[in-house]
Amino acid sequence: MAGNADRDSLDAVRAVVLKPSETLDEQHFVKINGYDFNRGLDLTGLLDSMASTGFQASNLGDAISVVNQMLDWRLSHEKPADDSDSSELDPAYRESVKCKIFLGFTSNLVSSGIRDVIRFLTQHKMVDVIVTTAGGIEEDLIKCLAPTFRGDFSLPGAQLRSKGLNRIGNLLVPNDNYCKFENWIMPLLDCMLMEQSDQNIVWMPSKVIARLGKEINDETSYLYWAYKNGIPVYCPGLTDGSLGDMLYCHSVRNPGLIIDIVQDIRAMNGEAVHIGQRKTGVIILGGGLPKHHICNANMMRNGADYAVYINTAQEFDGSDSGAQPDEAVSWGKIKGSARPVKVHCDATIAFPLLVAATFARKFHEVQTKSIS
Repeated sequence: MAGNADRDSLDAVRAVVLKPSETLDEQHFVKINGYDFNRGLDLTGLLDSMASTGFQASNLGDAISVVNQMLDWRLSHEKPADDSDSSELDPAYRESVKCKIFLGFTSNLVSSGIRDVIRFLTQHKMVDVIVTTAGGIEEDLIKCLAPTFRGDFSLPGAQLRSKGLNRIGNLLVPNDNYCKFENWIMPLLDCMLMEQSDQNIVWMPSKVIARLGKEINDETSYLYWAYKNGIPVYCPGLTDGSLGDMLYCHSVRNPGLIIDIVQDIRAMNGEAVHIGQRKTGVIILGGGLPKHHICNANMMRNGADYAVYINTAQEFDGSDSGAQPDEAVSWGKIKGSARPVKVHCDATIAFPLLVAATFARKFHEVQTKSIS
């Protein structure tokens, strides 16, 4: 009798624990598989395997898919008659592309090697609008004057301070770099003030940034390429960094320079508003000001059509930095019909992989075809 009771109990437990499952099929669900290194070292195959790997690798795979959709729309317009490649498209063609791509990133990424990935995108006109923080401007310029070095996250702050070294995570920036920046930029600020006075030039952050990109005249600078290719770079927090220190010192030594932020917010929102029936796509690395500035501009047109976030911020504190894409949908910053993706990952890891599987792949495909 006891044995029957135990079996009945076991059957009851099994019925609870092993509830009959619905059938899953590969037509509707992705089968989980990782990359098979028996195939050799194939970057394309590795990147393609992300979507079926699971966890944040699958989110990265989804992000790759969304960005490729942006690019398919962007490049679907018939090419110019001269059949020029993607790095030489004329302004009229750039205005006719069917998906306008906004790229936002925080300053720490320009301090890192991601600066070179961003330079590649601006050099070959692969994005249309850039939004960053003050550090995202000054760090690009400073690296043209002196290098940043790798350090360690655990280096003691007091010890570094005594040596005139500044730590950005595990990166080191000598104070001398900022001295070189000051020596470079002060004459330019004097010149801008003179032009404001003599020529009635109205300076706004994006116009100042374009001028700095022109004057640095260095092909390692993404700001140089943005200037050369007519890609606007917006930074409403232009004073929040070393650049702000320079503006402060300049205002004491030679007061009068005015930078009009109102004209820039009009221009920035116009990037999203005045595009007719074209689509918009947003790629945002990190949070804070660049994330919200891009999303808010797209709210003016009832939301972006495509959106990819890459950051490690969480939403539990109610910050915009950590907010999931669906929160932006509630504000009309991303369309309800969109399929946005957030990749919970350090952008220094995820973004180069994303670019390799999207922008770089398509760029090199075009280059190969033009050669053949």
